[in-house]
Amino acid sequence: MRIRPVLAATLLSVLAVGTLSGCHSAASSDASDAPSFVDAAPSSDLSSSSGSSAQPSVSAPGSAPASAKPAPSRSVAPKTLPKPGNPNGHASVPAAARAVDTSKPTRKVGTGTAASCTSAAVVKAVAAGGIITFDCGPVPVTITMTATAKVRNTVSQVVLDGGGRVTLDGAGKRRILYQNVCDSRQGNAGGSCIDSDTPRLTVQNMAFKNGNSTGESFEGNAGGGAIFAYGGGLKVINSRFTGNKCDRTGPDLGGGAIRISYQGGDNTAYVAGSTFTGGTCSNGAALSSLHARWMVLNSVLSGNTAVGNGANPARAGTPGGGSGGGIYMDGEEIKLTVDGTVIEKNHAKEGGGAIFFVSNNKTGTVTIRNSKVRNNPSDTFENFPGMFYIGKGNPVITNSTMG
Repeated sequence: MRIRPVLAATLLSVLAVGTLSGCHSAASSDASDAPSFVDAAPSSDLSSSSGSSAQPSVSAPGSAPASAKPAPSRSVAPKTLPKPGNPNGHASVPAAARAVDTSKPTRKVGTGTAASCTSAAVVKAVAAGGIITFDCGPVPVTITMTATAKVRNTVSQVVLDGGGRVTLDGAGKRRILYQNVCDSRQGNAGGSCIDSDTPRLTVQNMAFKNGNSTGESFEGNAGGGAIFAYGGGLKVINSRFTGNKCDRTGPDLGGGAIRISYQGGDNTAYVAGSTFTGGTCSNGAALSSLHARWMVLNSVLSGNTAVGNGANPARAGTPGGGSGGGIYMDGEEIKLTVDGTVIEKNHAKEGGGAIFFVSNNKTGTVTIRNSKVRNNPSDTFENFPGMFYIGKGNPVITNSTMG
C-alpha cells in the first residue's frame, strides 16, 4: 500500500496535542470510607513470598496418644503479588528511575483490613498528594475503583506504593489514575502548563487492571486506560498492568495502559521492572505518547493489540488507528530507550506490531539494547522487524533479538 510516504508527510502536521494472572485477591473493596493518615512501615517489593505452617506430627507405634499437644505452628508470612518485569533483564537503572523511599509516608490508605481499603479512600489520598502507602492487611487485596483518582495540580508529587499487595481495578468502566496539568478543574499549577515539572506521579509495587478510558479525552488527546499523564512527570516501577483499554478507533490516540503527553521540562517518563499484558486500544495498546520520551527498562510487554483501522492519518472511509501493538510514539523531540526488556507477541492491525515511532521533524531516536523484540506482527506496514520508524537515521540496536 502507499502508506509510507503519505503517512510520513501527513504525520508532520500532527501536533495536537484482564484478569491479573496470579493476582486473585483475598478481598475486593468498593465501599466508601476515608483513609487514615498515620505513618506506616516500609513497603515491600512486588515479589512473591509466602510462608507455611509446620506439618502436623504423626504418631509412631508406641508414641504418645493423638491427644498429645501438637507442635506449634510457624507464623505465616504476608503474601504478595507475583513479581512483574523481566527477571533476566539487567539494564542499569538510573537514580531518577528508582523506587521512592516510602518508609515515612505522608498518609496511608486503610486501617489494617481489606474492607478499610476503598475506592473513596484512594481518591481522597491521591487528591491530597504526598507519599501514600496501603494498610489493607497481610494478603493481596483488589480495590474496585468506583471513581477515577485525580492528581491535583497544586501538589508537588503523588507516590502510590502498594507494597506488593494492592491491585486497583477499573472494573472495565473507568480510567484509574488521571493527571493533567492543563486541566484547570484540578487546580492551577502556574506558568505554562505543558512545561510544568510538577506534579510528579510515581506508582510502584502494585497492579492495575481493567482500566477503561473509552470516550475520555482532553483537547483531542485520548487514551490511558489505567493512567493518563498530561504534563508533569510519570514514573512506573515494579508494577503490573493487565487488560486495560481505551478507544478502539481513532488516528492519534492511544495507551491501553498508559498515555503521556508533554512531560514537564522535556523530562523522560520511566518504566522499570514492570509488565504489560492484554491491553487493547486503537494505537499503542500498552504505552502511548505525544511529544514525550520514554525509557523502558527490565520490563515485559506481551499480548497487547492495536485494534484500530486505517492508520494515521486515517485512510478514506476508515476511522483510523491500528498502529503500535506495544508502543506508539508521535511528536517532535521524542526519544525511546528500551533496555533489558522483552517485547513479544504484540499485534498491530496496521503498522508497528511492537513499536510505532514517528518523529515529525526527524530528530527523534530509538535505542534498543540487551532486549528481545520478537513475534510482533504488523498486518499492513513496517520498515524494521516489528517496527515502523521515522526518525534520525536508523534505530540503534545492540545485543538484541529482532524478528
